[in-house]
Formats: sequence, C-alpha cells, structure tokens
Amino acid sequence: MTRDRNFDDIAHKFAKNIYGSDKGEIRQVIVWEDIVQLLTHFTSNDKPLNILDAGGGLAQLSQKLAHLGHKVTLCDLSANMLSLAKQSIEHAGLQDHYRLVHAPVQEIGDHLDQSVDMVLFHAVMEWLVDPKAALETVLAQVKPGGMASIMFYNYHGLVMKNTVCGNLPHILNGMPHKKRFKLQPQQGLLPNDVYTWIEKAGFNICGKSGIRCFSDYIGNVTHMGDFEQKDVLALEQKFCRQEPYLSLGRYIHVWAQKQ
Repeated sequence: MTRDRNFDDIAHKFAKNIYGSDKGEIRQVIVWEDIVQLLTHFTSNDKPLNILDAGGGLAQLSQKLAHLGHKVTLCDLSANMLSLAKQSIEHAGLQDHYRLVHAPVQEIGDHLDQSVDMVLFHAVMEWLVDPKAALETVLAQVKPGGMASIMFYNYHGLVMKNTVCGNLPHILNGMPHKKRFKLQPQQGLLPNDVYTWIEKAGFNICGKSGIRCFSDYIGNVTHMGDFEQKDVLALEQKFCRQEPYLSLGRYIHVWAQKQ
C-alpha cells in the first residue's frame, strides 16, 4: 500500500453497501451499545461533550451523540463523503451541533483549538499506510480522563473468512489486497498490536466487542436451519463480548479511557 484510501470515487456506493445493509445494522447496534457504556464515564457536569469523529464518513454514530446534545467535529479525507454527511446532518436538523473539517486525520490537530472529551475512530486504520501513527495522532487529541472509541478491521476475521470461502492459497500467500474489491479494506490489523498502541498512548482499555463474529461466516448451505436476520443480530449481541468469538469478529471495537 502506497497511499491512504480516499473514498471520493465511490462515496455513494460506500454509503449504500456499508451503511444501508444488514451488516451495517449489526455494526451500528453493537458499537452503540458500547458507546452507551462509554458515556457512563462522564458526569452531567461534563455535558455537552466535545467530540471528534475522525475519518467519520457519513457520521452515522456521531449523529446519535449529537441528538443527545453533544458537539461534534467531523473530519474526513473525502470531500464527497463530507458532502453526503452534511446532507444527512442537515436532514436530521443537527447542523448546529457539527463542524465539518475536510482534512486527513493525521492533520486534525491543526484544526482543533482544544483537546476533546471523546474521539470516534472507526474503520479508518485499515485504509492507511501508517495506521499506528494515525491512531497516535488521533488519541493525542483527547484530554486526560477522556474516552476513545476505536474500531478496526481484524486480521483474524480476515483469515477465517477466507478459510470459510475456501481461499486457502490466498491465505498462504499472505492475503494480498485484491484491487477489484474496492470496499474491502487493504489490510487486516492484529488485535494485540492495536491494543498495545492504545495502551502505549496512555489509555486504559475498558471494553471490547467483536463486530460480525458470526454473520459473515454463515454460508448458503442446503438444509441449513431456519432463521431470520433478527436471530443473527441476537446471536451477535449474545456472544460478541466473549472469547473466542470476540477475536473472530470481522471488526473489533475497543473503548478506552485516557489516564
């Protein structure tokens, strides 16, 4: 990988295929459950919170926080994604709660006047040339005692998915990125690496969840038992915070507090 991924070319497709899907619903539900727990670390005296949504795309989750009265700085590399986010934010009547910044997350410090109470950094690192440096920059924007919500594409989940699909030679060849899959992240990150980066940045990890620990591995198998999408979501909610299922999620969500 030689450059960070910019979604200007497929912003509308990204919005439809990632957010407007059953997979997107699972992701939204599980991560929001974690964020509800994260918010309990703040007191009523802290409100409204000053939140950074770094690489936030369409601002799906940060809009939920804005609905609660918090202030959000939304930063993204893609002008087209920001444009779509602006339309969604205005449609929800939340424009007074937002400030939009067109910039790479690595430069967000140049656009903030003060440290933030909370940062969202979701599904960004796997698209970057240097994910560790970007994470360190984003976490540096959080004030002491503040919180971070981080989600990343899981290497272990990528191995498992390719195994289920029978792509064994691809795994043994190191799983090089296939350019024809434009919505597939360019790399999977090892969970223990990310956990170490977070802790070395001065954060204590409070909780973890696997995102899509089961749904991506359910194949079109003859004589498979009957189930509905609500059952899949219920299964994810039941086991997503337990090992070994957590570490097999296609994504992993981590929330942590700065010392």
